[in-house]
Amino acid sequence: MIVKVVKVDSESLIFDNGVMLYSDHEQDCCESHWLCFNDLSLEDFEGLEFDLSNDNFFERVEGYGISLKPIFGHPVRVPGYGINNGYSSNLELIVSNHNDFINTFDISECQDIN
Repeated sequence: MIVKVVKVDSESLIFDNGVMLYSDHEQDCCESHWLCFNDLSLEDFEGLEFDLSNDNFFERVEGYGISLKPIFGHPVRVPGYGINNGYSSNLELIVSNHNDFINTFDISECQDIN
């Protein structure tokens, strides 16, 4: 599944086949964990294609976030953040079309936690 990013918003990336990439965290009490897409734009993804058919489309960057790895070209880094009160620091990367396709990756170690 070779795709291009067609939309960037504060919480996700949307690819040309309708698949979305976003983060998810099951909140416990007074904490929050997320990937931050705020500083990215469509220009960051210009000319880049990603192969979402395997797990090699991204790399975990411990203590920072993730790096999206295109087939050719430069990687695009997405920072991860956490505000934690000691309960949970779980964070998942979700790739889904919200119908019949979903892939989930544990990226809990890929965030800057305060």
